[in-house]
Amino acid sequence: MTIKRLFIANRGEIALRVLRTAHAMGIATVLGVSEADSTSLPARLAGATAVLGPGPSPQSYLAIDRVVAAAVEHGCDAVHPGYGFLSENAAFARAVAEAGMIFVGPAVQTLEGMGDKLAARALALAAGLPVLPGGPAETAQDVAARAQETGYPLLLKAVAGGGGKGMRRVDRAEDLDAALAMARAEAQASFGNPAVYVERFVARGRHVEVQILGDGTHAIHLGTRDCSIQRRFQKLVEEAPAPAMPDAARAAIEDAAVRLARHIAYRGAGTAEFLVDADDFSFYFLELNARIQVEHPVTEAITGVDLVEQQLLVAMGHPLRLTQAMVRPHGHAIEVRVNAEDPDADFRPAPGVVARAAWPAGPGIRVDSHIANGGEVPPFYDSLLGKLIVHGVTREQAVARMAAALQHLRIDGLPTTAPLHRRILADPRFVAGGVDTGFLAGLNLAGSNP
Repeated sequence: MTIKRLFIANRGEIALRVLRTAHAMGIATVLGVSEADSTSLPARLAGATAVLGPGPSPQSYLAIDRVVAAAVEHGCDAVHPGYGFLSENAAFARAVAEAGMIFVGPAVQTLEGMGDKLAARALALAAGLPVLPGGPAETAQDVAARAQETGYPLLLKAVAGGGGKGMRRVDRAEDLDAALAMARAEAQASFGNPAVYVERFVARGRHVEVQILGDGTHAIHLGTRDCSIQRRFQKLVEEAPAPAMPDAARAAIEDAAVRLARHIAYRGAGTAEFLVDADDFSFYFLELNARIQVEHPVTEAITGVDLVEQQLLVAMGHPLRLTQAMVRPHGHAIEVRVNAEDPDADFRPAPGVVARAAWPAGPGIRVDSHIANGGEVPPFYDSLLGKLIVHGVTREQAVARMAAALQHLRIDGLPTTAPLHRRILADPRFVAGGVDTGFLAGLNLAGSNP
């Protein structure tokens, strides 16, 4: 199989990221855009564009029939879903295949198994991975019963979810009903499925994940990432490899990820996510994201592997060209997500127009962004403006390089998370490495924006 014309069913920085690799591989591109994104930078750089519908994502990026029809109309032989939107939607992958095109991602059966977080837990258990206490809860009574088993605090998590959507921490029994209603409503709005399940909350947990690649027969890992600095379960800072982690613990979590990938005959790029106890480094499987991750550049920085290229090659039927022995991570990489949000106002999204965008440059610095001077940030989507990635020979050099790069970053016209990142990089706990998911809650956010 050969991909000659690729339809990119996404927007923003990931659309631009896929465009660049496709062009480097000699693959023609068509970008699906909403009316709100029709003049965006990715739209201007794509070989062609197809307007999917109005700005709201249910009428454009989430409309399976429109996306598939646009790809067929433009003569595409493959569809890359990016991340978010329809990237892990089994019905979308099936529709793409039924239309005679290649879905750049895992098999439909894998998406079905991993898209349902309870099914993913069962598959992980079958592969011998540890999971957190908890389980399904169809009614309010079921949730209350599960809470008795796990104790408080606990997490309510969307069965069809990801990216922190449909997730609520509950510290007291009297808060359970209200949290359940909010989690279900958000899960329905984000995924069209209100189902949730219960999981024990680990107070001093670290969010560590493993990048995997598979071709359906063989699977390898490309090391760990630490994504513990989060707000409302959405990541803000990512590192590779996970810092302050014993070699034995790192090897154990990497082996577990590969074991799961082989158990399910995984195909393409994916990420196995784990919660690691910050005290004893015991770990628990959380989920497998069957797509490219927002934070994939830090893995690319330390391995030199183009993960989008790997996705496309596997989608064309090529066996993995990499062996585990060929993956030799070097140095340390850090990524910060620069969002159009106001940390002083509980991270309220701030759509608008970017008056000026001046991103830093220099040795060891990479920028993945779709925003330029005068760029519009629509109110319909994720508030990500871009990602600033640095690589250093050591973590100390990477931290210093990121701190310096952030001083040269200027985005005018709307509030961003950049000032908050400057505070994070200056915090002695972050500099030491190995912070847990409670780090941001312990950081004084007042005055994050000048």
